[in-house]
Order: sequence, then structure tokens, then C-alpha cells
Amino acid sequence: MLGRCQVRWLIGLAFVILTLGTPGVTAQTPIPPEGHFAEVNGIKMYYETYGEGPPLVLLHGFTGTSQDWKPCQTDFSKHYHLIVPDLRGHGRSTNPARQFTHRQSALDIYALLDQLGIKQFMGVGMSSGGMTLLHMATQQPSRVTAMVLVSATSYFPDQARAIMRKSTVEGLTPEDYQQLGKHHVYGDQQIRDMRNEFHNMKDSYDDMNFTPPYLSTISARTLIVYGDRDPFFPVSIAVEEYQAIPHSYLWIIPNGGHVPLGNHPVQFIETVLQFLAGDWEKKK
Repeated sequence: MLGRCQVRWLIGLAFVILTLGTPGVTAQTPIPPEGHFAEVNGIKMYYETYGEGPPLVLLHGFTGTSQDWKPCQTDFSKHYHLIVPDLRGHGRSTNPARQFTHRQSALDIYALLDQLGIKQFMGVGMSSGGMTLLHMATQQPSRVTAMVLVSATSYFPDQARAIMRKSTVEGLTPEDYQQLGKHHVYGDQQIRDMRNEFHNMKDSYDDMNFTPPYLSTISARTLIVYGDRDPFFPVSIAVEEYQAIPHSYLWIIPNGGHVPLGNHPVQFIETVLQFLAGDWEKKK
């Protein structure tokens, strides 16, 4: 049975530099008992842990934080041991290099899991979180047993690059700084760094560059979730991923934008739990 989880997903969670995360989280918010820091790859990574059971890693999108998973945390933690980090340079995690790639993000999460002694795991990732999982599932295929990719592209198409090109530091408004400052605790420079990192993705061609033969090396059971109105990534990319990844399922959400979980929030949680439990495999 699902709990009373009122999911408050926002379209554009992973990339658009607007109001993101869970309202009420501020730089002054104390670190909860479940909060921890780990030194990984030259950064200080913040993460939270909840529940007991098989390890489940939850990865937020670009400009999001670990707090974006709060609405469904209770439901997932009833079945899994959750590891919920802030990605490099996001939230409470630092990023001295002031650069971001999904390949490096994957190495960061693996370094965290190594410190925690976690060999195999399942994962759910939104946009940049899902792209991080794609790298993880190809870097060390045997460690990822199942994953859910929400609006995660295998490459950046022209329409995404056009949005990245227009997203500049100069375009940040006082409202952007105010809203993002609620969730990213290192001040205005952290916000400017994230905007620059997103803007610079317009020129990146080697970070997200997964060909079908490369995707075919993924051994994890994979659920691909896409909105059919995603302004960043056309639904054809989701179909390409589905055709290339051997043990994959495809869920196209009608009238759904980028990270379209707000369209069917309770159904998303229920579907993910069924998928991760292997219920669909048992019915074959």
C-alpha cells in the first residue's frame, strides 16, 4: 500500500534554473540526523540515508538537491536502504573545480558507495541523475542491478543545446538567486557556477555520447520514463534507448514535459516499486 505521499514534482526540475526543490529548505536548516558528509574525489559530498533493505540510490537533476526526493522518501524507505546524495556542486556538496560532467558525477557516486561498502545497488535518477546512472551502468555494469531513468538522454540534441546556450549567468534574476539560495547553501557564487556549468554543456560532445552499441553493454534491468512533450529531449531518444538496452522497459507519459512526474505522482511511485521488486520479470 502506498503512503500519503503528496509528490510535488516541478517540470524542468533537472535543468531549468527556476524555483526548484522542496520549499522551506534554507541554508540555515540544520543537518538532519540522517545527514552525512564524505570526502570523495576532492570534494565534500553530502548525503542522507534512510530505511533498511537492499541499497537504492536516488539521484536528483541538475540544480536540484537530495531534498527533491522527500515527497516519496517514506514510500521508498519502507522497502529499501536509501542513499540520497547532493551531486557535485549542488546543495551541501562542494565543487572546487567548478566544472561538472556526468562521467565525473558517476565516479563521485561510486567513490561514495565504495566508502559505504556497497557493492551492488539499484538506482533512480532524474535527468542529470539518470545520466549519471547511465555512466555508472556502463563503467561498472555488474554493480547496477536495476535502474529507473527519468528524462535521461544518451546525447544532447540541438534543441537542448539551444536552451543551454540561452541560459547564462547574466540571465539570472534576483528571484532565481532567492529561490535557489534556499537549497544551495554556499551563496550566490554556487548558483552562478551551476548556471555556467549548464551553459557550457552546449559545447560538450564527449560526456553524453552513448551510441546504441555502447548502451547494449548495460546489464541492469532498466525502466525508461519520458514525457512526450519534453522541451529538451525528443521522445525518439527514449525509444532509441529502449531499443538498445537489453533488459529495458519504456513508459511514455502523455502530455508530459521534462521530468514529468507531476502528471502521475502516485502511479510513478507504485510503478517504480513494482519494477524494482522484479514483479514484471516474474510475470514473464
